[in-house]
Parts: sequence; structure tokens; C-alpha cells
Amino acid sequence: MTKVQVYNTMTQKKEEFIPREPGKVSIYVCGVTPYADTHLGHARPTVVWDVIKRFFRMLGYETFHVTNFTDVDDKIIARALEEGVSALEISKRYIAEYLASMDALGVERADVYPKVSEHMPEIIELVEKLVEKGNAYVANGDVFFHVASFPEYGKLSKQRLEELREGTRFEVDPAKRDAADFALWKEAKPEEPAWESPWGEGRPGWHIECSAMSLKYLGESFDFHGGGNDLVFPHHENEIAQSEAATGSELARYWVHNGMVNLKDTKMSKSIGNVIAVRELLKRYPAELLRFYLLSAHYRSALEYYEGKLEEVGKGWTRLNDAVRNLKLDLERAEETELTDFDRETMEGLARFEEEFIAALADDFNTAMAFGVLFDVVREVNGYKHQKGRTRQVLQKAYEILQKFAGDILGVLREEAGQDSGLVEALMELLLELRQELRKQKNFALADQIRDQLAGLGVTVEDTPEGPRWKV
Repeated sequence: MTKVQVYNTMTQKKEEFIPREPGKVSIYVCGVTPYADTHLGHARPTVVWDVIKRFFRMLGYETFHVTNFTDVDDKIIARALEEGVSALEISKRYIAEYLASMDALGVERADVYPKVSEHMPEIIELVEKLVEKGNAYVANGDVFFHVASFPEYGKLSKQRLEELREGTRFEVDPAKRDAADFALWKEAKPEEPAWESPWGEGRPGWHIECSAMSLKYLGESFDFHGGGNDLVFPHHENEIAQSEAATGSELARYWVHNGMVNLKDTKMSKSIGNVIAVRELLKRYPAELLRFYLLSAHYRSALEYYEGKLEEVGKGWTRLNDAVRNLKLDLERAEETELTDFDRETMEGLARFEEEFIAALADDFNTAMAFGVLFDVVREVNGYKHQKGRTRQVLQKAYEILQKFAGDILGVLREEAGQDSGLVEALMELLLELRQELRKQKNFALADQIRDQLAGLGVTVEDTPEGPRWKV
């Protein structure tokens, strides 16, 4: 099986992926806090992990993926009070909006989407365990995790506790034993949702939810923990502390963090208000182009967005899609013949590109490098056709590579719309045949009129030595 190298935030180096259970990959990715529209910053990790799962399955692994919804949160409560509805009504609305946006982007759903509101027994049980073990303490209806009780605190973010105390503005609370301690359970406040607990009515703190839910669905230890690099501290650091203090086991073997989507050098964030909603972008651009953009840089790099950015990256995306579409047309005209030395040489080159694509994704899921390989395939097959290569076997090989990798793995090929697409194809072929006949009859004015009217509809007709081609 192909060896996969993964950059682990914990060790700050690439490591060979060795699953805890042979042939299986277990994944926990921190999800959204559903109180506003889904934006590009949410879409990036979701699309990245969609590709990672597809890649592992291509290699023969089974995957099990959990992504949570933080549906009990200060921001949700504030939005609910503002609108005069329940907090769960707000979260339900935006969970549906998130799932619809990701469905539209062609993202395969996670195996489980646990919600905080539906896992109070598991959360309370975990907090009780931490109190019993001396890692947490009760103070006036609140429960805090005592970071000094976990000597390895700071191992993910590479910060010492003393440095954290000096350089970080922790929440001020006189009930805390240490400024760095964080809430596991919060005492109920007026007009806020609350649940019964051994410490009185209240609700969980932010970090405990992920520990409780990953423990329930993935066990004490699992392979991958993912999320944006803004979660390294404090969320993931706190998650490690409370989980490993409770179980005595390593929480996750590989910590994978994606870079932010930035709008004018500022992280896209709902709290700031500088967000680009996915559903609004999908009204203007194809979903596959959005995926192409989100995967165009290595997942650990920051990704810039500005007006016109999708038009820029759209040039490459269109070129890739046109290449696949033209190959399909060529295949319909090509014949299966005995391979020449030139054909065999081209086939060998295409096979090398297959290996290079797999090697690119096996090198820390480098989608940017993988796209480079796909454009090498396009150049190779275009060069082959330019040299009058028309053997069906060669064209079929190139078509299958692009369909498999650009379509099945990266999900950036624009899908045809079934019978409607077939009808459009047939009508366009009919129009092009009519135009060719007009040109043969030297009726260039009418032939040009057909071309110009199609251009007005957004369809470009190109006359090539192999015959006319069209594209949207």
C-alpha cells in the first residue's frame, strides 16, 4: 500500500501514516458553530477532508469521519435573544444551511454529525470523571479544569504554562485557582438554555464537547484530528489536556491543521463580519470551480480571496474541463489500432503521471502539486494529438486519468446534467455540422452568423484542424 506522509502539528514534521487499526482511518474534525451563514472559511477544511477521505479510499482504506456541531454557544444564544427565538432553533436553521452548502459543493457527508445539545449525559459523565481524578474542581456552580494537574499542557502549541500565563489574556474569574484554568461546566444564567447536572443547572464550556463526542464515536484514541490552525490554542490544547487526563491515552496520532481563508489579509470570520457566504458564491460560480479554488493551494497555506479571484483561477479550471471534454469528443471519433512506438511512449508517460499524482497527495495531501500533474497530463495529450496521434487506447488512458483524479478524487470536473446535457451535446453537434456545410458552400456570412449568435449565448466555437470545437 502507498506510504502517506502527514505533517503532524504535534511533532512539527512529516511522519509516515500508520493507522491504529490496519486498513482503517478514523477522523475527527472540529465543525462549525451554527449561528450565521456558511462561508469560505468553513468550506475549506470541509473540502480538504473530503479529498483526504477520497484519497484514502482510493488507496484501499476504510474511513470513519466525525464532525461536530457546536449548537450550544454564547454566539448562538446572543443571536437567539436578538431574534426572540430559542437557541436550538437558530442552530437548527444554520446546520441545515451548512449541510446544503456542502452538499452543493459535492462534499460527501461525515459518518456522524454529533451535536452538543444531544450529548449532555456524555459531557457530564466526562466532567465528573475529571473532578474525581483531581484534574477539575467545582467553584460556585462552575467546574474548571486545573491545567497545572496536566504536566504536558502546551505540548501541541509548544508553549510553556508560565509563558502562557504571562503572554495570554485568560478569562478573569476570581473562582479560578489559576488564571489558565478553563471552564468545563458553566452555571446557568437567566434566559440561557440549561441542563441539570451534579453541580446545578448549567451548560458545558466550549472544549469539553469535542472530548466527550470523540470519545463516544471514536474511542479513547484515533488517527486524525483536524481543524483550522486558529484552533491549535486554546481549543485543541485544552481538548488534549482534558481527554488525556481522563483516559490516560494519546487522543490523536496526527494533528492536521489547515490555513485560513483571508479577505484582504484578514482571517475570514463571522464575528468580524468579513465573510463570503458559500450559497451566494454558488449563485455566481460553478461548485466545481469553488472546489478548484479551495484546493489550489496546499492546505496548510493561507488562501487569499478578493473580488476577481475566482475569475483568475477559473482560467485554469476551464482549461482542465475543456481538455476532458475535448478528449471525450476525440474518443468518439478515434479508432482502436495497433500501437506505434509513439503511442507506447505516450502511454508510458501517462502512467508516470498517474504515479506522480498519487505521490503528490501522498506527500501531505499536496493538492497544488496534484493539479500540476493534471496539467502535465493535458500538455502530454495535446502534444500527442498535435503530432497526429489519434489512437483510441492512448486517448482513453488520458481520459480515464483525468476523470479519476480530477473528477473522482478532487471533484473539480463539472458534471454533465444527464439527459439535458446529452440533448445540448446533440443540438450543438447538429449546429456545427450545419455550419460546416455552410462553409463548404462558401456561405461564410451565415456560418459566421451562427458562430456569433452562439457567442452571444456564451458558447465559443473554435475551428481546429480536427474539426470545430465548442465550449461554454
